[in-house]
Amino acid sequence: MRPRIVILATGGTIAGLGQPGKDTGYQSGSLPVEALTKGNPKLAEVADIRAEQVCNLNSDDITSEIWIELANRINALAEEPDTAGFVVTHGTDTLEETAYFLNLAVKTEKPVVVTGAMRPATADAPDGPANLLKAVEVASSAANRGKGVLVAFAGAVVPARAAVKRHTAALDAVASDGTEALAATRLHTSGTEFDISGLKTLPKVSVLYFATDADPALAKYAADRSDGIVIAGAGAGEFSIAWRNVIEKCKVPVVVSSRTGCGPVLQETMCHGAIAAGTLQPAKAAVLLRLALTRTRDTKEIIRIFNTY
Repeated sequence: MRPRIVILATGGTIAGLGQPGKDTGYQSGSLPVEALTKGNPKLAEVADIRAEQVCNLNSDDITSEIWIELANRINALAEEPDTAGFVVTHGTDTLEETAYFLNLAVKTEKPVVVTGAMRPATADAPDGPANLLKAVEVASSAANRGKGVLVAFAGAVVPARAAVKRHTAALDAVASDGTEALAATRLHTSGTEFDISGLKTLPKVSVLYFATDADPALAKYAADRSDGIVIAGAGAGEFSIAWRNVIEKCKVPVVVSSRTGCGPVLQETMCHGAIAAGTLQPAKAAVLLRLALTRTRDTKEIIRIFNTY
């Protein structure tokens, strides 16, 4: 018997429609999930497909409320013994954030695979059908149980913690940041301490990008309006003395990542009160901080959480 795979659709370019033959100028989140599955007959050769439309948006419009709805739906469906795994279709702009959130929030050992596309369905050579088929194949394999949330894109399969969008237009834009080995050692899914079942939204975290002459008042403004902030620092998480003076006085948790896109930020290099993001890039550091803030506001505890996940 073919395994039952549930496809949960959220929109994005994979469901985009535009002028036939063009790769640009399309409307994301236009096609319903039924069109994605019926237009891809090879899916039925791999799995018994069940499809649900969670939302149909450009992924820039995804919210934490949708994240929570999606994770809770996966958790509920995972209780059904006939369900073997899940595929989430998603826009690529924020795919890495949703995948990492699910990696921390879903409570199942069953495979959960996130995918999307760089070309709309109306392009001459859309990449969505192949990406969706690959995702269903990965979700159907019992060998992927217990591996946490995975991202299937352009023929590659990457742990959610290591997946990142690294190019604006390339077909393999969503790929690994090089930390797959580290991702494999970190707790995920059923092993995490996070419980989103009673939540409607997540604490607010702002991400700030440091650059030459960046106004330190931005950090104070963000801290006054947020439950926590993430700094995309230069180099190994560096910023000016003026920024440090503001950050050390912040009354909310401050996590420091790097704008470089690769390499660790270490706790021993942090100024007073700041928390190192490790190898997490800024957007993912914000995801983890938001979940950490559902449990604690203690700096030492948040440092432990960043060392764990």
